[in-house]
Amino acid sequence: MIRTLAVENYRSLRHLVVPLTGLNVVTGANGSGKSSLYRALHLLADSSRNGAVAALAREGGLRSTLWAGPETISRAMRDGTHPIQGTRRSGPVSLKLGFSADDFGYAMDLGLPIPALSEFNQDPEIKREVSWSGPVMRPATLLADRGGPAVRLREPDGGWFWVPHELQSFDSMLSEVAEPQRCPDLMALRERMRSWRFYHHVRTDMDAPARAVQIGTRTPVLSHDGSDVAAALQTIREIGDAKGMDEAVDRAFPGSRVEIVNADGRFELTLRQHGLLRALGGAELSDGTLRYLLWVAALLTPRPPELLVLNEPETSLHPDLIEPLAELIVKAAGHTQVVVVTHAKPLAVALARRDAQTIELVKEFGETTVAGREPLDQPAWAWPKR
Repeated sequence: MIRTLAVENYRSLRHLVVPLTGLNVVTGANGSGKSSLYRALHLLADSSRNGAVAALAREGGLRSTLWAGPETISRAMRDGTHPIQGTRRSGPVSLKLGFSADDFGYAMDLGLPIPALSEFNQDPEIKREVSWSGPVMRPATLLADRGGPAVRLREPDGGWFWVPHELQSFDSMLSEVAEPQRCPDLMALRERMRSWRFYHHVRTDMDAPARAVQIGTRTPVLSHDGSDVAAALQTIREIGDAKGMDEAVDRAFPGSRVEIVNADGRFELTLRQHGLLRALGGAELSDGTLRYLLWVAALLTPRPPELLVLNEPETSLHPDLIEPLAELIVKAAGHTQVVVVTHAKPLAVALARRDAQTIELVKEFGETTVAGREPLDQPAWAWPKR
């Protein structure tokens, strides 16, 4: 379980270190930084697949995603006696992402490239990467340490083994040197990060793949676009929590039941409702009904991930579905760590009543902070130095 998430200089997250529990709800006003926190977690997951640099490029590159304010915000700037303005930079341009769990931790430091004759000279470079054992990084707990192109790995006797080849500036050590023989701990960390699962604005429009008849195979994990929802629900019925699925549907739509129609291997999602003579097909379901069924498939997965992150799951749901959704989320949190990013106060309140940790983000002077928390309230955290 992730205990601490740390982000520095990513969009409005100038310096954010937040504790996480088994069930977390991130809330706040529009523009407070909720989406940035979601994206930061996604970037960490991308790093395990060697995709963080490409993901940043899709966001406009490092220069577009870096904190746009001054390096430091003085007391005079905060009390209005001095205008907000740039200050002399004391350190290199740096975007940092990291997390720690009870047993492992990881941090990455990305910076601007050294000017060179290349068409890719806007790509960010990985300047530093480290992984460690335990909740806090210390020199004695380092397992893998990358500075520029060079990587060293901790040996069983406590010494260091230097990887004989250099890494490219865009390659993560998680994908390039994580081997079961040489560094099993780094490989275990990578695989856990790769198991993290994200759902963001699953489509429910009339042309959504979830409404169409699809070829069905056993599907323990719902795809990110929801196209295989019929197969995912049928998989839950056969090898997962079928009773929990029926209860979740009945709680949201009393007297209703999901039925999957199989026509020569092509699956269609249908919903049989009380009082109707036939089941409604996927094309007939309302956006809210379909979205709720998508969350049933995602949250009752027979193959739970290490971490499940939902971004605005309440979108297009009727207010009456908020409580059933909260119940589904709490049930999922019984076997996986869950982070819910939402701007819907009813959902945040419903989860808080069920013992979720609430992380309310606020923005002041363009910087995202956690409401009600002082700097000394944040968990212990240390970034690797370049």
